[in-house]
Amino acid sequence: MVVHCDEIIRELEDRLADMQLEIDSPISLSEESMKLTLRSLASLKEFTLSRDFKDLEEEIFFFKELKPKVLSKLIYHNAIYKIETKKPFGGTKIFRKYLLKELVKLKRYFDNNLEFYKYYRTGSTYLDHKYFVRGKYDIKLTLDTYYFESDHTFSTSHDYKVAKIIANDQIQVHLENELAQLFRNSSKSKARFPQKSNLKWTAPKVALIELIYALHSEGVFNNGAVDLKDIAQAFEHMFRIDLGQYRRTFLEIRVRKSDRTRFLDKLKDKLTDRMENADD
Repeated sequence: MVVHCDEIIRELEDRLADMQLEIDSPISLSEESMKLTLRSLASLKEFTLSRDFKDLEEEIFFFKELKPKVLSKLIYHNAIYKIETKKPFGGTKIFRKYLLKELVKLKRYFDNNLEFYKYYRTGSTYLDHKYFVRGKYDIKLTLDTYYFESDHTFSTSHDYKVAKIIANDQIQVHLENELAQLFRNSSKSKARFPQKSNLKWTAPKVALIELIYALHSEGVFNNGAVDLKDIAQAFEHMFRIDLGQYRRTFLEIRVRKSDRTRFLDKLKDKLTDRMENADD
């Protein structure tokens, strides 16, 4: 059972990683990620309910370790969807205040569930038979309302809390990255790039990152004596685009199973077709 569940989770993570490279809009990415995660969660439920756990330890492992990996992705992308759709209009100060409020919400959940955070983070197991076994809930153990509304054949009293902890950690990273990007944007010197282009990059960001790395690798600027960061900033300014964590995106491109130079290959094919058809 564990092997098959791991396959479902691994396939979901691979498809989510590919989707992150292809979809630039955070809202669209969250929507599609939720749809994909819901299908994987349904597959996980169908598989586990069609057979019995071999023992109590396997049931605990499933609801403490496996299911939360999938459920946390649903919680995370749903939270990002809400954060992105509720973004206030205004300047940097207004947006910064909004992000800080979202961080306060995470802190509030942490404070309200401090005891379970300690239990989970320290790797404790003495209450696993109550937390992660179906039908063994204890009303005195601070249950989320979610549990009473859930399908008890596929839920325990605390598997959701584990998923929430995992998701909140990821949400915090997202919010802190947004705040860091705000700081970087406000710190950039406008004098470095005094002229703006009317061109706007409309292809996926990952395509531009692939192109930037190729140009830097070939050393086409300043005889190769220029940092990747300077090239990336120039392209951001020229095309009015925020490349975000482009170094991380490049690492994700590297681990693609195939078509690692997808955009460059497409450019080559398009140019070849144009040359061949130029006289038609």
